[in-house]
Amino acid sequence: MRRLATFGANSDGGIDRVAFSDANIEALSWLDEMLVEAGFAIERDLVGNLVARKSGSQPGLLPLVFGSHVDSVPGGGNYDGQVGVMGAVEVATVLADAGHTTRHPLEVVVFTNEEGGKTGSRALVGEVEPFELEIETASGYTIGEGLRRLGGDPDRISEARRPEGSMTAFLELHVEQGAVLHADGIDIGVVEGIVGIKRWNVTVDGTTNHAGTTPMDRRADALVGAARFVEATYRTALERPGRQVATVGRLEAEPGVPNVIPGRVGLTLEIRDLTMEGIDDTFAAIRARADEIAESTGLRFSFERFYTSRAAPTDPRIRDVIADAAVESGLSFQRMPSGAGHDAQSMALLGPVGMVFVPSVDGISHAPEERTELDDVVNGSNVLLRTILTLDARGVE
Repeated sequence: MRRLATFGANSDGGIDRVAFSDANIEALSWLDEMLVEAGFAIERDLVGNLVARKSGSQPGLLPLVFGSHVDSVPGGGNYDGQVGVMGAVEVATVLADAGHTTRHPLEVVVFTNEEGGKTGSRALVGEVEPFELEIETASGYTIGEGLRRLGGDPDRISEARRPEGSMTAFLELHVEQGAVLHADGIDIGVVEGIVGIKRWNVTVDGTTNHAGTTPMDRRADALVGAARFVEATYRTALERPGRQVATVGRLEAEPGVPNVIPGRVGLTLEIRDLTMEGIDDTFAAIRARADEIAESTGLRFSFERFYTSRAAPTDPRIRDVIADAAVESGLSFQRMPSGAGHDAQSMALLGPVGMVFVPSVDGISHAPEERTELDDVVNGSNVLLRTILTLDARGVE
């Protein structure tokens, strides 16, 4: 963990190891070396995922797949994604050191650009759309350019898709990124499901005009409408029954000068819920509030969806195996949802998945202050190891 933290380290104590950056490439090369030492064969697939494979003892069995990501947000911390990757490498190394050959083939995957849209895992299920390859990332490269830097081929991205049913199971160890486990003193989170996500670009159109000569009662101020929309979004998600959340994370007014009434505002809307139907219902309610604002102000609202990540329940049989592994390790556990998106979300379209959470101190994530106690990293890695050994012995029954 300490060595991995040096790739892309910044002066704030966190990392700037964004996808496709030099630091991202250097970290992957370092991981290559350790996995080769553990007896794995290494490749970069068509979307630059690091894929490490090791044969099992029983021909014809499907692989047990496990891993996470090492790319960060700008100014990120040293645990999000990284605990899962280093836990996977530790499991691979422990098995090699013990001379233990599993019945199933093993596959460790370090996914590409998780923080920028889960490109690596979504490509494996055919959900990356062509326009995404032109999106510029925090590295300064477009996604298409970045895939080439990692050894992928964006022109052949459709060939990266894997068939449904091509794995025995997928497992991901991850920090909670919330405060529940830490606050309640619980060692392990057994993830019941991962929220779905939909995002829209929202445009509010009004009339650009002079700020000094236009009376207040004759304005079509797009920013005023946008402000009401932000409040309506918050209230709608808060007041509806359920666990949905809705966020306006970016807002830009045009022309953006002090003495001009904004004629257009662009903003983003993101909705998350454990079901896609819940997301759609919340969006319909927010859209209805936007229509009310438009009618009362003379403004125009338009919505363009630009991102979808499907909600993914974890497999109940794997949940039970993880819970048993926690008990066998002398650890407490709690079943819980994941409010953040993960690569396991995409992998659920290929076969059964399970996720192991470990506590995040004070629930801080995506920041240099992000921290998980090293004892918790060890606990999570041991639960991952026990889960893999159990699934290898009996499959997903």
